[in-house]
Amino acid sequence: MTRIFLVAMAAWLASAPLEARTPFWGAKESRPADTPVSELEQGEFIWLTDAIRSGPLLVVVSIDTQLAYVYRNGVLTGLSTVSTGKKGHETPTGVFTILQKNKEHFSNLYDNAPMPYMQRLTWGGIALHAGGLPGYPASHGCIRMPSEFARRLFEITSTGMTVVVASTASELSNAAYPGFLSPLDPSGQPIRSLPLMPSESMRWHPEAAPEGPVSAVVSRRSGRIVVYRAGVEIGRARVVFHGSEPIGTHVLLLVEGAAQTPQRYNPDRSRQRWIEVEIAGYSGRGGEEPDTSLAQRIEIPPEFVERVRAVVAPGATVLVTDAQVTAATTGPQLDVINSEPPEE
Repeated sequence: MTRIFLVAMAAWLASAPLEARTPFWGAKESRPADTPVSELEQGEFIWLTDAIRSGPLLVVVSIDTQLAYVYRNGVLTGLSTVSTGKKGHETPTGVFTILQKNKEHFSNLYDNAPMPYMQRLTWGGIALHAGGLPGYPASHGCIRMPSEFARRLFEITSTGMTVVVASTASELSNAAYPGFLSPLDPSGQPIRSLPLMPSESMRWHPEAAPEGPVSAVVSRRSGRIVVYRAGVEIGRARVVFHGSEPIGTHVLLLVEGAAQTPQRYNPDRSRQRWIEVEIAGYSGRGGEEPDTSLAQRIEIPPEFVERVRAVVAPGATVLVTDAQVTAATTGPQLDVINSEPPEE
């Protein structure tokens, strides 16, 4: 009888809805749209999908504040408490691509633990998914979200979409400026050429990923810009930073709509514009067009800029950071993920 019961129970678990087989974490309903971010308690979220229904999506996760922000065409449409990696299992920062989605995923690393609405960011085990939210970093590296928030996010995302994970929230509130990618000399004048490192020539191979969203990382410590499409590196080049002070962590998003200010790194400012992504506080409004006063700090080879301009479109994301990026590895502080799955 016991054996029959166990077999029947296993069969029911296999056929039962996801909700019946996994715990439910966090709030079941969104807090009101005007709720201050400081009043969100663990497991709570705000969802404003009706605010705007078209345009590119971007998810930004702040490790410092333990919050995730969802943008649609630069307008904040969702905000949630999260739990990132605990000490010894810290969630890596950087630009990621959603590599795989699975509504009913169970961990193959941690005792078959349920990870509903899983959206994989790395083939090494880092993902967005519903999970426990104690109010502090507690995972093995994944980004846990309230179950209802994870469900709603899962419904609107797609593979290849960009997710930015960053720390130092006070710096994230000041997003990257389009001038960061303008080829200027120290006096602010356009330059015609920029010497490259002898050991590394400029690379440009857009055929490696013919389609998908474009993202880029600009590293002060490495003096590099690395460009990705659909998570695959398609190019990199030498970058010169003026000044010895840190650049900080900055996020820039290209959205639909005519630019109201001059934007050098914008092939069609009549239909698209760069905006700041503000996540330090919640106002329910999209970011404004950025100031270009810091444009002189960074120089990129003009020929590389022209190549990048040919592939960028609304949804393109730029992460500017002090962290190091090397040819072989992105280092312990910045993880820029390749979309190729591991070999069997």
